[in-house]
Amino acid sequence: MARSVGPRALGRLMRWWPPYRFAGIKVLRIADDWSAARVRLRLGRLNRNWFGTHFGGSLYSMCDPFWALLVLHRLGRGYVVWDKAAEIEYVSPGRGDVFADFRLSEERVEEIRRAAEDGAKVLPWFDCTVVAADGTVVARVRKQLYVRRKPQPSQPGRTRPDS
Repeated sequence: MARSVGPRALGRLMRWWPPYRFAGIKVLRIADDWSAARVRLRLGRLNRNWFGTHFGGSLYSMCDPFWALLVLHRLGRGYVVWDKAAEIEYVSPGRGDVFADFRLSEERVEEIRRAAEDGAKVLPWFDCTVVAADGTVVARVRKQLYVRRKPQPSQPGRTRPDS
């Protein structure tokens, strides 16, 4: 479904997606060209941990799908994009609204495209920082994606080299 809707519509749909809605996560913006996204997590009673700060799972969840979504849409239909691995480092307690920004440059997209052009899998890492409204770093999240070009259909009368 993610490929069939535009960035604004996907952002609106994700606001109503139960894991985000009940965790207090709101997609504030997805750029029209899929080059950036901004997400907010509000501290509430459903995402508060024992210490009264943001639950770590919610901090990770607010960052989870965005690198894959941005890369998938920027590369286009000729590629497979999956999450492969993730890391999170909790830096300081989050006690109010926290934000995550994702920016995907054209240079990074071209780098991935070049690395995958022969059909090889590419495993790029992406970084994101979760910050409080005052700029304090709350967490650092790293995501590794699996990217591969989809096999091109054979032309009639020709065989594929990998068959």
